Order: sequence, then structure tokens, then C-alpha cells
Amino acid sequence: MASENYTEENIRSLDWKEHIRLRPGMYIGKLGDGSSSDDGIYILVKEVVDNSIDEFVMGAGKTIEINIKEGEVSIRDYGRGIPLGKVVDVVSKINTGAKYDSKAFKKSVGLNGVGSKAVNALSDYFMVQSVRDGQTKVAVFERGALIEDEPVKETSLRKGTKIVFRPDGSIFKNYRFATEYIEKMLWNYAYLNPGLTIVYNGTKIHSENGLKDLLKDNLDGEVIHDIIHLKEEDIELALTHAEKSQSDQYYSFVNGQHTTQGGTHQSALREALVKTLRDFYNKNFDASDIRESVVAAISIKVIEPVFESQTKTKLGSTDMGPGLTTVRTFVNDFVKRQLDNFLHKNEGIAEVIYKKILRAEKERKELSGIKKLARERAKKASLHNRKLRDCRIHYNDQKNERRLDTTLFITEGDSASGSITKSRDVNTQAVFSLKGKPLNCYGLTKKVVYENEEFNLLQAALNIEEGLEDLRYNNVVIATDADVDGMHIRLLLITFFLQFFPELVKEGHLFILQTPLFRVRNKKETHYCYSEEEKRAALLKLGVKAEITRFKGLGEISPDEFKHFINEDIRLDPVMLSKEATIEELLGFYMGKNTPQRQEFIIENLRVEKDLFEQEVEKS
Repeated sequence: MASENYTEENIRSLDWKEHIRLRPGMYIGKLGDGSSSDDGIYILVKEVVDNSIDEFVMGAGKTIEINIKEGEVSIRDYGRGIPLGKVVDVVSKINTGAKYDSKAFKKSVGLNGVGSKAVNALSDYFMVQSVRDGQTKVAVFERGALIEDEPVKETSLRKGTKIVFRPDGSIFKNYRFATEYIEKMLWNYAYLNPGLTIVYNGTKIHSENGLKDLLKDNLDGEVIHDIIHLKEEDIELALTHAEKSQSDQYYSFVNGQHTTQGGTHQSALREALVKTLRDFYNKNFDASDIRESVVAAISIKVIEPVFESQTKTKLGSTDMGPGLTTVRTFVNDFVKRQLDNFLHKNEGIAEVIYKKILRAEKERKELSGIKKLARERAKKASLHNRKLRDCRIHYNDQKNERRLDTTLFITEGDSASGSITKSRDVNTQAVFSLKGKPLNCYGLTKKVVYENEEFNLLQAALNIEEGLEDLRYNNVVIATDADVDGMHIRLLLITFFLQFFPELVKEGHLFILQTPLFRVRNKKETHYCYSEEEKRAALLKLGVKAEITRFKGLGEISPDEFKHFINEDIRLDPVMLSKEATIEELLGFYMGKNTPQRQEFIIENLRVEKDLFEQEVEKS
């Protein structure tokens, strides 16, 4: 076999914007379309807001105004403003910025001078305006190329920086911003920066009590004691215990960055809680009994933090900074000193926590035999590959940059499982096959998770028995038929996750796969339609003689067609919780005893039944 010529002509140098556009994943993680909270369009927003937050931290500007409309983002702060002579350089020259000066930005999130450049390169429109000392400078870019470089002008505007950008639709295909994800991101900024006001599309976001407010606003259900709120320089902790038995749940942050995958600081907190409570009660409790039902938020500030990816979702730093103590020692010392003092001064809360640990210990021992048998069954089933067709890359493989793309499809029936299995990307997509309808687990205890084969094997496939730290798939996708039975299965699975693993939903890992209801085609074109509206539009374009196929189930879609719907053109609807209702209220409404209100809701909102009815009307 002749080898390919390798000469000087094979060597080329990319400029900064070409490299970012060619390898966007190196800078912003996965691309996505906005259906997941870690999709690239949200990273773009975050990179710009981080700069404005750094201004607030430095004591410059108490308000940030953010507007997002029709895919365009506008972010205006009232900080010091970019030095006017460097406005273009700061947003278009790699490794250019003020954050290399550790005196100015000692504990900033972004230290690599890439963030705003990545936003610029990945936007088809990018405008930056700086206002300082009665003067302003404006520059405009398209896909990183400078197209307008206005001279410095006099102005009466308040000092600060404004950036407006529109993500490039050729890179972020069919993207949309989900208000729920944006609001959650901005509320986290407010919790971490008490006194800061963020105005998002006209709505004020503000916190005075930091992480205490975060827990208070995000708690679902009752707690057994008031929130414990402890603070020192460079560290803050809020802690309580849920009344309902559940895995420990954490909100962790480093220099204002929400580390959704945890890291050294979160591991240190879990370790410190166990050690401190063992010492306080002078009993060698099992670690799982101490952590059971813990709900906590921790924020630390580190000099020059090291994260495990550009998206900064997991802290890799072992030290608080060059020449300083380790993160583990810092967190342990703080928890030991502050929590121990608090419990000595608040004997009532100390007694409540003690009884909670004893209750967890009793429940664990009662379940120990069942858990052992369940693990053996799960291991045997995995070995025989009866339920799970796994992928080659797992979510907890931190060395692989595609770990954020890993997906587990939960399917019903052999035909649907077969179609997805033949169509999937074997590197990142796995398939779990359900056998019949899952059990309605509303109101049941976690014992059912181990006794029910389907739930036990699903829990084992996801590896979430002890929480989300070792979750094997970033995206958990329910893939059922768009009929009444399929809808029922979706509801039963959502109930299972909300009942026993609510953090999987709260952290944005659960989705519903949307598959086309119709195929409309003629000899030249084929359109896949997900609604009656899309079908009508396709008929208008292709003409009344076009052939219409109604897909009644996933198994009816050939693997060659199906590959489009679970890869490049995948449509996912995230399962999200609003602040208006608790999980218990939601489950009570949907899965409790039948009520007139629920019947009315189903009649008004079951789109599939309406579609089927309209189709029958058209036929007649």
C-alpha cells in the first residue's frame, strides 16, 4: 500500500478563530441545541457573564443586565470597562487579558484568556462596547472576523462593558435558549454573590443570604432541622437534612463556577462531614448512614484553580493555591472547627441529626440482605447482556473528552430496542430494554428498587445507588412510542426517578426522545414531521400528491431512518422541575388517586390523542 506523501504542504497553521471553529469542543465542551444545561450555547453565555461577575467581585458594578430574545444575547455590566485601547485585542487575541495578573484577578474563574474569544469565534454576530471616563469604543465581528472598528468617541453612558452576540446557526444547529436553564445559572450567580442584582429580561434576581438562600429555594419537601450556615474567608457552607430518606445531594462551587461534577472540594466535604460527626458523637457510624439525606451547598475560592475541562464542571486542583494547604485539609479544618462549634451550641439540632443517623443505620441493616441479592442479580444480568447494550465510553471516564455525550436510551419492547441498537453510535450511546410496563412506585419505599428486577437493573446500569458522582451516562433518555401506552410508560419512569433519584432530574440529566409522527415524501424530497403543523407545512411544500406515512411505534422506523433521529438531528425534551410545585405535589397529582382535576388536565393536554383524532377526521 503506497503511503501518502508527507511534505511541507501538509503542514498548515490555523489562526485563533479557525482553530476554535474547527475544534469547538476543546473550548466549550459539547455543542448541543440547548436542550441540555451543559450545551454550548449556555457555556457562551456563562463565559461572558463570568467576566461581569469578576468586575462585581473586584468591587466595580452591582448590577448586570441580561436580555435574550430570538437567539440573540445582550449582557451589560457597570464595571470598570475594558481599557479602550485593548477592546479589540481582548476579544480576538488568544492569551490576551487582565486575568494573568493575579493581583487584579486573584481568584477568578477564567485564567486562560480564551472565554470571550471563543464566544466571538462561534458567533455569526458579536459586538463589544466599552465605556470608560466619558468615552466609548465599539467593535463588531462576524465569526471572529473584525468588520467594524469604530474610533473612540465621547459619551454620557455609564461606565462598563456591553457584549451582544448571536451563536452561529451553522455550528449550533436548531438551537434555542431554555429560560429555565438560564434562570438557574443566573440564580447561582446571585447566591454566590450576595448584594449583586441581575436583571434578566426585566426580572430581578437577587440574594442577600448566599448559599442559605440557595438551599431554601431548592429544597423539595420537608427538612428535619433549620439550615446550618457557616462562613469564613474563601469558604461558605449551607447544610441541612431532608426528612425523606434519600442519597446525599450537593451544590458545589469554585470561584463562582458551578462544579456540577464535583471534584476535590466536594469529596473533601463528604469526607469532613463523616469525620466531624463521628468525632462529635464519639461513635464509628457507617459513612453512608451519616451522609444519608444530607443536602448541602459549598463554595470555595482557590488561587489559579485547575479544572478537568474547559467547561469547568469538575475541580481538579489539590491545593488552594501555589504553596498553600491542600483543598482537602482546608475543607476538613473548616468543617471540623465550624460545624463542631455549631453542634455544641445547638444541642437540639445535634440531637435531631443523631436520631437521623440511627434511623439510617436501621434502614440500611434491614435492606442489606436485599441489596446484596439485588447486586448479584444485576451483575449476572449484565454479564449475559439481557437488558443493557452498553457503549464503549462511560461518563466517569474523566480522560475522554466525549464523556458529556454519553447517553442511555431506555426503550420499550424488542422492536424499538432493536431499531435504536442498530442505529446508535456504539461509542457513546447505550440501550436499556424494558420488559413490559414498569411498576407504579408512587408512595413505595426504596426497598422496591432492589426487589423489582426492572428497577434494580436500571439503577445498576446507571450506577446511581450511592448518588450521581459515578453516573455512567450524562444523558438519560426515555424513548417510548408516542401513543397512550408509551405516554404511560414515560410517566411511570419519571415517577421512579423523582421518587428515588430526584437529583438526576434536578441536575438536568433526564430527557424524553422526540421521534417523528409522520414521514411526508415525494420522488425528490423527504420530510420527517413531529406534529400536525409540521405535516401541513411539508404537504404545502411537496404538494397534495406526496406520500404520508404515520409512524405508530419506534419499531416501525427502519434503522437507516432512525439513525438521524438519535444522532445529528436528535430532538430531546428535558424533564425539568419548576419552583412552583414540590415533587410530592407533582407525584400526588399525576400518580395518586384519580381526581377530576387530573382527568380534565389529561383531556386538555394529551397531544397524541388529539393528533390521532385529527388524522381519523382527515381520513373520513
